[in-house]
Amino acid sequence: MKKFDVTGMTCAACSARVEKAVTKVAGVTLCAVNLLTNSMNVEGGNENDIIKAVESAGYGVRPHMTDNSAKHSYEKSFQNNDTTKLKCRLLWSLGFLIILMYVSMGHTMWGWPLPSILARNPLSIALIQLLLTVAVSVINGAFFVNGFKAIIKRAPNMDTLVALGSTASFAYSVVVLFKMADCYVLGQITHAAHYLHDLYFESAAMILTLITVGKMLEARSKGKTTNALKSLLELKPKTATVIRNEQEIVIPAAEVKVHDVFVVRPGDSIPADGVVLFGESAVNESALTGESIPVEKQEGDSVSAATVNTSGFLRCQATRVGEDTALSGIIKMVSDAASTKAPIAKVADKVSSVFVPTVIVVAIMTAIVWLLVGQTFGFALARAVSVLVISCPCALGLATPVAIMVASGVGAKNGILFKNAAALEEIGRIKTVVLDKTGTVTTGQPVVMGVYSQNGFTEKELLQYAVSLEAKSEHPLAKAVVSKAESLKIEPFEVDGFKAMSGSGVEGRVNGECIVGGSLKYISSVINMPESSKKQYEALAEKGETPLIFAKGDEFIGIISVADAVKPDSKDAVKQLQEMGIHVVMLTGDNEKTAKAVGESVGITDIVASVLPSGKEKVVRQLSKKVKVAMVGDGINDSPALTAANIGMAIGTGTDIAVESANVVLMKNSLCDVSAAIKLGRKTLKNIRENLFWAFVYNCLGIPLAAGVFINLLGWEMNPMFGAAAMSLSSFCVVTNALRLNFLKINKQKYRKEIVIESNEKENLKMKKVLKIEGMMCMHCEAHVKKALEALDGVESVDASHEKGTAVITLCNNVSDEILKQTVENEGYKVL
Repeated sequence: MKKFDVTGMTCAACSARVEKAVTKVAGVTLCAVNLLTNSMNVEGGNENDIIKAVESAGYGVRPHMTDNSAKHSYEKSFQNNDTTKLKCRLLWSLGFLIILMYVSMGHTMWGWPLPSILARNPLSIALIQLLLTVAVSVINGAFFVNGFKAIIKRAPNMDTLVALGSTASFAYSVVVLFKMADCYVLGQITHAAHYLHDLYFESAAMILTLITVGKMLEARSKGKTTNALKSLLELKPKTATVIRNEQEIVIPAAEVKVHDVFVVRPGDSIPADGVVLFGESAVNESALTGESIPVEKQEGDSVSAATVNTSGFLRCQATRVGEDTALSGIIKMVSDAASTKAPIAKVADKVSSVFVPTVIVVAIMTAIVWLLVGQTFGFALARAVSVLVISCPCALGLATPVAIMVASGVGAKNGILFKNAAALEEIGRIKTVVLDKTGTVTTGQPVVMGVYSQNGFTEKELLQYAVSLEAKSEHPLAKAVVSKAESLKIEPFEVDGFKAMSGSGVEGRVNGECIVGGSLKYISSVINMPESSKKQYEALAEKGETPLIFAKGDEFIGIISVADAVKPDSKDAVKQLQEMGIHVVMLTGDNEKTAKAVGESVGITDIVASVLPSGKEKVVRQLSKKVKVAMVGDGINDSPALTAANIGMAIGTGTDIAVESANVVLMKNSLCDVSAAIKLGRKTLKNIRENLFWAFVYNCLGIPLAAGVFINLLGWEMNPMFGAAAMSLSSFCVVTNALRLNFLKINKQKYRKEIVIESNEKENLKMKKVLKIEGMMCMHCEAHVKKALEALDGVESVDASHEKGTAVITLCNNVSDEILKQTVENEGYKVL
């Protein structure tokens, strides 16, 4: 895909002309021109031939700059220098126009005073109007230069309509001025004064000024559509502290190289993507994911450019720099999405390509018809000029790209990245969502779901014997047991003679006694399992969990159940999708029993289990034949299905191949963002339809009104000045409507309570609540808060941190938020 910057485009007719010219170039298979960003994406064709085609069409073009030595290329694309120039033009135009209107209408119609040298001489008044109109025309000369140049190139545009309308009014007024002069020569002073009412100088100047007002409003609004991208660009760190020759030096962030070691202190932005070599800290990654809660980082963890170190000291090594960082990738993705064209825009493109020539023909026919029915030339001219200046191809051209740009920015701020405009449109039509299980609905990491001790052994003893064996195993389920023991600070016994039997279990000796762990089949061959324990084993298996049985000598000591835990927000996410009328399907390679258990826990009834990657692709393709389908996945095995779906959605923490195969990337790894993305797509599609409806209806009603169709029917007659005002506001209305998407709240739940489940024979629920506290300054403050909260009935423990400004409260019984808040505030602190 080649990208170009195009200059000289002023309306949809221009972008349609460029697109048509480039499409004719040999080898070009796709061309998308974006009026909003003045950019063009082209597939195929020779670069020199493409540039020549654009220049032949009458526009400037250059390859899009992407080198790091120049100012950031995307920033260049979205700079808005026109607003200042238009503002200057408008102020000067208004200055001359106010004087012109005072002379032409104030004095002539309402008798406002003028110097006697002018008041007694109608010809002087006409000459003053001529000079003031020439001044306004010179100030706004760009309309005439671009408009008549476009006619010569046989590519008329909006500037052509403005230039023709203003020129026609001016030329007719000059003819009237000569008639006035002739009356003076003949001594017909009264008749000459009457001709003042036939002058259209003020209309010629007013048309130019009002269109400039519209252009400025449009430019300002278009600038706001790129605010999200500009804010991303501003996040790019300016400097970096790197270690070279064993010394810390500060250099521009753009000069950081791969393998450079850099240091990041609290409050600093991370200058490049890298890996932590030393230190621990919490990093605010909201710039990339939209998630405001800082993420803990320690040795070996990855960090990303433009994220902010909030607490500790970090020493990192750069792995990706410049245009290769995650932030640059996001900026490029948002920019590319805005530069592409949504399929819904095709109708507007077809109309835009013939719009201006059609309007010119309609204006000429309007004048001819009114002359034929006996109206004066001045009346017929006014109707023709009104047709020219009320017609607005810009509204058609901006209807789609402004909505796409704003929506892409809203998505980026919420951690949802759309790769192109078509994806943003298509996702709004989704009727079925297919979810991969492992890593999408579940965490993808096995965890201990329950500890069930037997025969007088305590849970701690069972875990201590279990971790003593599993610590020496490499099995994923073993890691879940080790992680559980570490969280409870349970130290393992010394184990001798460790053995791992593939597919069966593990065994070893602790203090001379044989300890074994594994499956029911294996343990049953070692000891006599109680019938009640066998039933418990089967019940756990029915729930989709994997029971691990442990024995000491010939004595059964208990069961530890392990499972791939469901993500905390999966159930909520599925509910949101179903409330939106979307059918949810879960697709997995796991066995049917486990898949059914996971599906029931999150509210999914339609489950397809035990399928290979190729089978997933086949299922998605079959569903896509009936309705619009979105596939959500994270692994390499999901890539074929992501490609087969109408929309592929990759969890941002998934594999690179899955992310590359998808149309939409969910950076926050939250399944709730699936419904958020669909909601954004639906709202965007609705907004585009509103814009197109307004653009079509405005022109369909405005042109007949300006032509005088309703004069005899309803008595409605339009002055050319009102036509110019309507045209100037039409594009502004389209852009402003698109900007409403910035106020869209696409996430239903921003804060969630974390529920930790620890099971024994009866399920025991423990809830953690996090309070954000203002005013804790030191460890003594932490101690005050901790002591006050732990004194409450139902509070098991409190972990307070003055650095993070939080208190994490573990509850064994329910305690209301109000009681917790009041307790902290009684100690002199504020709960946010």
